[in-house]
Amino acid sequence: MARDKSPIVKQSRREGYALHPKAHKIMARKSGIPGQHAHGRSGKPSLYLTQLREKQKVRRIYGLLEKQFANLMKEAERMSGMSGENLLQLLERRLDNTVYRAGFATSRRQARQLVSHGHFTLNGRRVDIPSIRVKAGDQIAVRPSSAKTAYFASLDEISRDAGGGGVGWLKANVKKMTVEITGLPSREEAEPDINEQLIVEYYSR
Repeated sequence: MARDKSPIVKQSRREGYALHPKAHKIMARKSGIPGQHAHGRSGKPSLYLTQLREKQKVRRIYGLLEKQFANLMKEAERMSGMSGENLLQLLERRLDNTVYRAGFATSRRQARQLVSHGHFTLNGRRVDIPSIRVKAGDQIAVRPSSAKTAYFASLDEISRDAGGGGVGWLKANVKKMTVEITGLPSREEAEPDINEQLIVEYYSR
């Protein structure tokens, strides 16, 4: 499965946004665009560049490749309602993001790895595809064999450190290691520092 393997801290500095918990400390010491000649770049960015950077930021927040993201944008445009909000809802409903939001991982990258390694079931069936889309009524659970591992044995502590919780469209039970999808994500429950209209404008050029 193709994925972006470039350093997450470098990506974070490029987008000016902490894409991973460990990026916060490093970005406090090293701000600005990475690269030997980055300090020489100045001036007000063009509208196109602003739109591009917003698209790249959101794509990297959720861990998608360019083609995956573009296809999701096309699907969002075909849906009723506002395309930008539709896009964010589709991103939030990914299984890896759901695992992160439930507090079962401290980052989306970690959640993606947990799903890819087959540690979860969806409605009783083992799944290993991070992009699977959840819907209201779905039941996610840690597999019994995975629940015995050291990682899930310390899930209480992991959940306390995780930063993805606090959304109303799912109910997570850390002790039982289950997640129930109770609704659909609202715009307010997606990442706050996103201007989805810039992404819509980028793809409508």
